Order: sequence, then C-alpha cells, then structure tokens
Amino acid sequence: MATDIYEIGQAPPLGHVPTKMWAQVIRPDRFGEPKAAFRVEQIDVPGIGPDDALVWVAAAGINYNNVWAARGLPVNVCEVHRKFGEPTDFHIGGSDASGIVYKVGDNVTNLQIGDHVVIHCGQWDVNAVPRETDPMFHPSYRIWGYESNWGSFAQFTKVQAHQCMPKPAAMSWEAAAAYGLVGCTAWRMLMGWPPHTVQKDDVVLIWGGAGGLGAIATQIVRAQGGIPITVVSSESRGEYTKTLGAKGYINRTEFDHWGRMPDWTDDKAYGKWVTGCRAFGNAIWNALGERRSPRIVFEHPGLDTIPTSVFVASTGGMVVTCAGTTGFNADGDLRYIWMRQKRLQGSHFANDNDAYSFNKLVVAGQIDPCLGDVFPFEGIGECHQLMHENQHNEGNMAALVGVAERGLIDLVV
Repeated sequence: MATDIYEIGQAPPLGHVPTKMWAQVIRPDRFGEPKAAFRVEQIDVPGIGPDDALVWVAAAGINYNNVWAARGLPVNVCEVHRKFGEPTDFHIGGSDASGIVYKVGDNVTNLQIGDHVVIHCGQWDVNAVPRETDPMFHPSYRIWGYESNWGSFAQFTKVQAHQCMPKPAAMSWEAAAAYGLVGCTAWRMLMGWPPHTVQKDDVVLIWGGAGGLGAIATQIVRAQGGIPITVVSSESRGEYTKTLGAKGYINRTEFDHWGRMPDWTDDKAYGKWVTGCRAFGNAIWNALGERRSPRIVFEHPGLDTIPTSVFVASTGGMVVTCAGTTGFNADGDLRYIWMRQKRLQGSHFANDNDAYSFNKLVVAGQIDPCLGDVFPFEGIGECHQLMHENQHNEGNMAALVGVAERGLIDLVV
C-alpha cells in the first residue's frame, strides 16, 4: 500500500513518489568530524524540473568530497547551494549512486520510469551550454551531491537526466554505486588531455594506487595498453595493485623527502631533496624493469607529492591532478618544467562523453569497481570518518540505502 514515507530498505511501488524520505543530513551547526556531522533526518522529497529525473537510490558511493562537506572545509557547501536556488540550511551529500528511475521531467527523452541506472555527478545548466562547448568550462558546472543539494545519501535523489547511465546488468547495486565519481574522474585525467592520452606502452605513475581513484586508474591504463606503476603505503597494498594490472609498485614509506620542496637557494636542503627525488625515480625504473620515466603522472595528494611528480615526469610528459588531499600548495622547480617541456594539468571530474565512455568499459566487463567495505545507511558518517582518518580499507566504499542486503543484482518493484 502506498504511504507518505517508507523505511530504509523498502521500495515504494514503481512510480509512486512519497512526500517524505529519510536522508543523512549535514547542517552548518554540526560542521566538524564526519561521524558527528551526519544525522538521519526526515526530509521532503524534492520536486524536479523539466530536464530532471527523480531516482530511487538503491546504494550510494562514498567519496572524499563529503568529508570536506562534513567539515565545512574548504567551503561551506550550504552557502554554495544558495546560488543554485537550493535550500541552504542543510546538505544531503553523495555523488555516486545506483538506482531506479521513478519520475522524469517533461523534456526528458533518454529515460523511462523503471530504468536501472548509475549516476555520474556532473551537472550544468543544460539550456545555457552551447552544444560545441565542453560544459566543464561553463560557469554553471557543479558536482552533484557536493556543490548541489539532493545527493545520494537519501531514499530519493534529484538529478539531471543526462547524468543517468545504464547500470551494468550483472553487477550488484552496491558495486554499481561505487565506481562513477572516481572512474569518470580518472578517465578524463588519463584520456581527456591530448596529446597526453594513454597510448600503448606509455609508462603511467599512479599515486594512491590501492585507493578507489588509483585502483580504477590502474585498470584504465591497462585497458588502453599502457604500463601502470603504482605508489602505495605498504607491500600488501602494492601486491593488491598488481592484481589490477600494475607492472610494479613503490612503497612511499621508504622515502622521507615528501612535503613542500626547500628553497632553491638553500644548497644543502635542496640537494637533499634532489637526492630523494632521484632515489624515487630509480625506484620507478626498478619497478618497471627498464630506465623509462613516466609520460603521465596521475596526481591527487598535492602538497606532499607534486614536487616529486614534476621531477620524475619524462621530458615532454604531463603531471595531471584532480585534488590536494595532503594540502593545496604545490611547489615545483620551474626549470624542470620549461627546460624539459613538462605539463602540469588540472582536471575536474568529467563531461557526458567522458562519463559514458568510461561506463562502456565497465558494462563490457573491462573494469572492476574494486568494491571494498559496504556500510548500512546508518553508517554513512562512520565511513566518512574512516576516510578522513585514512583508516579505510583498499578499494571503493558504498552504503546500502534502498536495498536491504548486499549482492542483489536485479530488483522488481
């Protein structure tokens, strides 16, 4: 029987949209440690516009952006919602999801009620971006579930219809929810910046190779015929990356030159830093089995690692970065950039072409989502706390929302 609200783990009849839903909510007066910032609340189900879809969330992926949202750093996401006309007194995060379409707007032609979908997190003003323009560069571009409200940590989520991609039919709901943000981000980093796209036999150095982003990047490089070398924090994590296709790995704990590079006029300190970089470069060659430096360095730690990444990239190579998880300052010796014609490239999620190209690889079975831990809906704060403290296990995390148990592949509602 249709009702105004359903318990977590229950699915309404297909197409029936209740008036209320349960959501994991962040409010500005709770900004701080993620385990305390998230609380389960009853919230109105959002309405949708003519280009939108309302999706019942089966499972939600966990990403670092909502660690930032919970802490209110580096921005207050609730204030960001204001410029999009969304509620500013709360934030429902979550930038990955799998689920079922329950309602579509009047202009939507690519979806039908009942479609099983995964959702990519790129949003923009679909009526303002010219067809020939990459929406990534348009001022309306934002990340759903971080810069926008109504993310996947709720029973229903409001998305733009173009965000909905086909769910891999043979994949569980929680695995399908885990790969979108990291996978599409990695695809654009590795395939979106010509001429520095992964080519056959290219050496690619991947920081955080055992984490969600690095694990997917390793598989993309392998699928494109490149040679991934991963950087990890333990031997066990390194061996894990080899199962994903890494040729070899480097244990970063064996080096101590991380952090902001010393001033170039301090001969002693600079010399020590260069010695550390050269040793790290030799470790890349040893892992590869030949003396070739990486044509692409896949970056996201930022402050601690950018100086070394710039140093070890090959002449004419690229360092591409999408984050700064150890800090936002990025030092580098410009002599290595101009004399050796290296490129430092920023990259931020993906457009539709990037996202759908990556999803085709997943649907074709060429990418493992690398699902690690799966949490109940009530554990969303806990898993963000683990991520904040870097205490989470290998792979990507997900939380069950609409489905009550792991391993479900299909669902009839």
